[in-house]
This record gives sequence, C-alpha cells and structure tokens, in this order.
Amino acid sequence: MENDEVLRVELEVFRSEHRDLDEAITALTERGTSDQLTLQRLKRRKLQLKDRIARIEDRLTPDILA
Repeated sequence: MENDEVLRVELEVFRSEHRDLDEAITALTERGTSDQLTLQRLKRRKLQLKDRIARIEDRLTPDILA
C-alpha cells in the first residue's frame, strides 16, 4: 500500500475509536456511578486520538499556494 492509503486506513481506525470513546464517556456520565479516574483516562485518550486525527488529516491535505 502507498503511504496515503496507510494514513487513510489509520484515520478511519482512529475515528472509529474516537466515536467509541465518546459513546463510552456518555454512557458512564449518564449512569452517574462512573469512576472519575476512569472517566479522566477515557477523556485523555479521546483527546490524544483527536490530535492524531488532526495530524493525519493535515498530512493528507495538499498544500495550496494562494
């Protein structure tokens, strides 16, 4: 596979994991019995994924000279 293809696959995997974490955080919050430490870890992981997604999107977006 070419580099761009690998990045696109990684991007989809990270987006899926990000959505899953969002759902898990929402479920824990709605239940009200969530462990704050677990919640903080999930939120931290979600933020890390968001940063990785942004970096990959930047690499895939071609530079356009104005």
